[in-house]
Amino acid sequence: MNNFIFQNSTKVYFGQGCVKEYLSCLAGKAETVMLAYGGGSIKKNGIYDEVSGILKKAGKNIVDFSGIMSNPTYAKVKEGARLAKESGADMILAVGGGSVMDCCKAVSLAARYDGDIWDDFWARPGVINFEPLPLGVIVTVSGTGSECNGGAVITHEEKKIKTGRDYPKLNPRFALMDPAYTYSVPEKQMVSGGFDTLSHIMETYFSEPDDDNVSDDIMEALMKSVIRNLRAAVKNPADYTARSNLMWASTMAENRVIKMGKRCDFQCHNMEHQLGAYTDCNHDCGLAVLHPAYYRCIYKYGLSKFARFAENVWGIARGGRSDDELASAGIDALADFIKEIGLPSTLGELGITDKKLLKEIAETCAVSAGGYKRLNAKEIYNIFISCLK
Repeated sequence: MNNFIFQNSTKVYFGQGCVKEYLSCLAGKAETVMLAYGGGSIKKNGIYDEVSGILKKAGKNIVDFSGIMSNPTYAKVKEGARLAKESGADMILAVGGGSVMDCCKAVSLAARYDGDIWDDFWARPGVINFEPLPLGVIVTVSGTGSECNGGAVITHEEKKIKTGRDYPKLNPRFALMDPAYTYSVPEKQMVSGGFDTLSHIMETYFSEPDDDNVSDDIMEALMKSVIRNLRAAVKNPADYTARSNLMWASTMAENRVIKMGKRCDFQCHNMEHQLGAYTDCNHDCGLAVLHPAYYRCIYKYGLSKFARFAENVWGIARGGRSDDELASAGIDALADFIKEIGLPSTLGELGITDKKLLKEIAETCAVSAGGYKRLNAKEIYNIFISCLK
C-alpha cells in the first residue's frame, strides 16, 4: 500500500433512539444553537419537533436556518454565516442529508472568517489556522457520507463552478445517526443516496495501486453490501437492517478509511458537478447516467481491476471469457442495476439535450489525476454525447 496519514475526529452515535439519548448532552455549553435544515420535510415528519424539543428542554436558544437547497450555493453559505454572526450562535446543528451538512461546514468556516472563503478555500486549497464554529449533525438521508469528513461541495452560481474541498478542521464534532430517521425519505431519494454511496466506493476502487491491498478488499465487501441492501430496501422500505447497513456503508465510503493508500479517481464526480453547476440536475441521478459511460471509455486502461469487479462484486463467472469480455460484463451489470433500482440511464431523462451546452460544460470540467486514463475536454464531451442515447 502507498504511504498515508489517517485522521477522523468525528464521534458517531449510531442506532435507533440515539438523538433522544445523546443530543442534550452533546449540545453541551452552547447557549444559542443554529438549527439548519432543508426544505422543511423535517417539520412534516416530526423530526424538527423532536430535535427542537430536546434543545429547548436543555435551555438552548434556537435560531432556524432553513431552505438549504440540494445543490447548496455560495450565496446560501454567506446567508448562513451572516445569521450565525448576528444571532451569536455558538453551535450549528445540521439536520438532513449531504447538502445540509456540506452547506453548514462552509457556514461554520465563514462564520469565523472575515475574508472570502470561496477565493481562499474553495477556488484553491487553503490553510485553516483558526477554529470554525462548532458543528454537529443529525443524519436524515444517507448517501453522501458527509457526516464523517470535512468535505463540502458548494456551487458558485455566478461563476458556474461546483466544487468540493475536504478540510479535517471542518469535520463535524459529532454525528447522530438513527436509521429510523430515513424511513420518511421518498424511495427515489433513498435509492439515489444508495447509488451515491456506491459511486464514492467505485471512484476509489478504480484507481491505483492495483496490487494486493486492504482498501480494495474492504471496498468489494462494501459494494456488495450496498447492492444487496438497496435491493432489500426497495422491496421493503421499513427494513431496519437494510436501512442501517446502507447508512453505515455511506459513512464508511467517505470517512477516509477506504481511501488510505489509494490515488482515487473522481472524474465522474467532476463531470457531474459541472452538469449540476450549469443545469442544477440531481447529483445522484447524474452520476447514475455517467458512470457506465465513463467506465466503458476507460476500462481497457485498468482491465484487471474491471475484470476483478465483475467477478468479486457482481459474481460473474469467468467461464471462457477474456479479461476484456469479463470487464465489459461487469460494466453491463452495473448499468442493469441502475435500471433495476429505477435511476435514469440517459441525460435526456434529466432534461439535458443541448449539445452546445454539453460542449461548454465539458470544457469546464476538472480532470482527475488519479484515473486510469487522463481525459481531455473532447473525450469528456464524447462521454456526454454517448449519454444522450
